[in-house]
Amino acid sequence: MLNFDEDRFVAIQAAAVALAEPIDTLIGRLLDEGARNLFFLGAGGAGVLMQPAAQLLQRESDFPTFLENAAELLAVGSKNLGPQSIVVIPSLSGTTKEALAVNELARTKGATVVALTGNDESPLARAADHNFTVRAADDTSSESFYLQSLLIVLSIQKHRGERDDYTALIGELRTLPGHLLEVKRAFEGRAAELAQQFAEEKYHIFTGAGPSWTESWYFATCILEEMQWVRTRPVHASDFFHGTLELVEKGVSVVLLKGEGPTRELADRVERFAPTVTDTFTVIDTAGFAMPGLGPDVRALVSHVVHATVLERFSEHLATVRNHPLTTRRYYRRIDY
Repeated sequence: MLNFDEDRFVAIQAAAVALAEPIDTLIGRLLDEGARNLFFLGAGGAGVLMQPAAQLLQRESDFPTFLENAAELLAVGSKNLGPQSIVVIPSLSGTTKEALAVNELARTKGATVVALTGNDESPLARAADHNFTVRAADDTSSESFYLQSLLIVLSIQKHRGERDDYTALIGELRTLPGHLLEVKRAFEGRAAELAQQFAEEKYHIFTGAGPSWTESWYFATCILEEMQWVRTRPVHASDFFHGTLELVEKGVSVVLLKGEGPTRELADRVERFAPTVTDTFTVIDTAGFAMPGLGPDVRALVSHVVHATVLERFSEHLATVRNHPLTTRRYYRRIDY
């Protein structure tokens, strides 16, 4: 595979899944000590990657769960943030200024901060009450953050008696890194073809539903816009028909990330409509990837992880074809803004 270290990838994702036990131990203790709510407080892409886990808990548990943008919470505050809050702050570098600031705020409120970082010597890792580090990089961090946040939520459900399949789920998740590697291998040829097809494309509409909507937003914004300077319009599949459909015509690229689970029918609606008005329609459907041994519940839980892993292959090929390295920036962390 192009510019890809298979052993490194598997090791990083396995390290994320291996956090299941220490995360579960910590969550159990915090709940026993009286934790009453959960905040995911991230900045930028890392914060957005917490959305599938937050929504899972919001929909399947009565444990109050908040997904907030760190910078906005710093501006407006929250009466729900206090001594009985668990605050999860993801930051790959551990140096993001909003992450550091919201950590300080949370601790002054008496909350317990759990950092998810890529460097255990970073300022955030040192400042948080608890830190879990997986030494990922930009090309492997999405899957890692998705998995770590999922483990936190599954543990909360387990300890609250809201999930009786926790042990089985963790067992299946332990096999996921190997499956993701095979998924990458299976997608490599298509990734190269898509890169050639879209090398000169100036604008895409990205859409999806459920957890795959998060990956649609993340890839469109943090990869295509930030790393490739390609204009995008990320829109949730259910909102696609409330405005965005009027932008679709022949030659307009629409990319649908189609996951599994109960929100799949929202993606189906886009898939029925888009090809009737544009000849540039791309579907990446996780149901087409073989992951033997994973049941339908787990597949639905990790559809966004699968999308992240195949889109990394697309982004690598695209950067190569366009001669635009994924590390090239004009403004981000280059100037004071």
